[in-house]
Amino acid sequence: MRKEDFRYDLPEPLIAQHPSGDRGASRLLALDEDRHRHLSFTELPELLRAGDLLVVNDTRVIKARLWGYKDSGGRAEILVERIETDTLALCQVRVSKRLQAGRTLLIGEHVLRVVDKAGEFYRLEFPISVLALLEAHGSVPLPPYIRRAADETDEERYQTIWSQRPGAVAAPTAGLHFTRSLLADIRARGVGVESITLHVGAGTFQPVRVSDLAEHTMHSERYVISDRCAARVQTVSSEGGRIIAVGTTVVRALESAARTPSRLEAGAGETTLFITPGFDFQIVDALVTNFHLPESTLLMLVCAFGGYHRVRAAYEAAVAQSYRFFSYGDALFLERPSP
Repeated sequence: MRKEDFRYDLPEPLIAQHPSGDRGASRLLALDEDRHRHLSFTELPELLRAGDLLVVNDTRVIKARLWGYKDSGGRAEILVERIETDTLALCQVRVSKRLQAGRTLLIGEHVLRVVDKAGEFYRLEFPISVLALLEAHGSVPLPPYIRRAADETDEERYQTIWSQRPGAVAAPTAGLHFTRSLLADIRARGVGVESITLHVGAGTFQPVRVSDLAEHTMHSERYVISDRCAARVQTVSSEGGRIIAVGTTVVRALESAARTPSRLEAGAGETTLFITPGFDFQIVDALVTNFHLPESTLLMLVCAFGGYHRVRAAYEAAVAQSYRFFSYGDALFLERPSP
C-alpha cells in the first residue's frame, strides 16, 4: 500500500486543543463488525468480558522541551528524545547552524556540552541529572498539532493515571481517558490489568516521507515486558480471554515480543516494528485507541488491526459525528476481525 491510501479529510476544528472537562468524559466509538456504536468512554466496561486482560503502558512523560542559548548567543530549542545515562541524552536541537562536538548550550545557569551527532540527534552531556534539569527548566512537549503552549493543566492531564516510569516525550494517549473509578469497575467485572513500558519517542510525530511504505524506516523505541505480564498474557489467551491493548504503543511492544501465538518473550528490547495492512498479529485481540493523523504510521497500524475498509468507515463516521481527534480527542474500540 501507499501513503496516500491513508489520507482523509479532517476539519481543523475537530483537532482537540485541550483535554475534555473531566478525565473519562470522552466519547467512544465502538466498531462491532461493520456497525458503529456511539458511546461514552465510561461505557467501556460493558464491552469487556470476565477473563479478558487489559494491557496498559505505564511510561511517564518527562518535561522534555527546553529553551536556551548557544555559546554564540543564538536561541536554541531542545527536545530530549532519549535519556541514555543519568547525565547523557539524545536530543533534537533546533538551531540556525549545525553544532560541532565541544560546543555548549546554556539552559538557565546550566551548561550542556555537545558530545557528538547520532543521526538526526545530538548527544548532549548535562552537568546534573537529566531528569533533575528537566524538572527544573523543562516543559511538557505537547504535539505539534496542539497550537498553544503547555500549561499547568497539561502537567497532570497529559499523564495517564498509571504512569510511573519516566522516559516518554509523548503520552500513550489512549490511556488518558481512564479514571481510577473506571479502572475499579473494570477489575470488578473480572477483567485483569497488567502493564508494559514503552517510552514513546518524538519519532512518533515524524511524517512518512515516502509514498511506497516498503521504503519507510520506522523510528526505534524502547520497551520492557515483565515476567508477570508475559505469563499473564499466556494464561489468559490459553483460557479463551482476550488480550486488549490500551493504545498502539502496547500493540507495538506486545507484537514485537511475540514468539508464537499467545507467547511473549519477557525482558527489555528495542522495536522498529512497522505495522501495516497484512501484518500477522500474534497477541492482541482488541484495541482501545485514539483517532490518529492522516497518513501516519499509527493510522496504518489501526487499519492493519481492524481491517482497512472497516477502519476508514469508522473514521468517516467519527468525522460526520464531530468526534474530537488526536491526543486530547475521543477514542475508538475495535476487535481484530476473524480470519
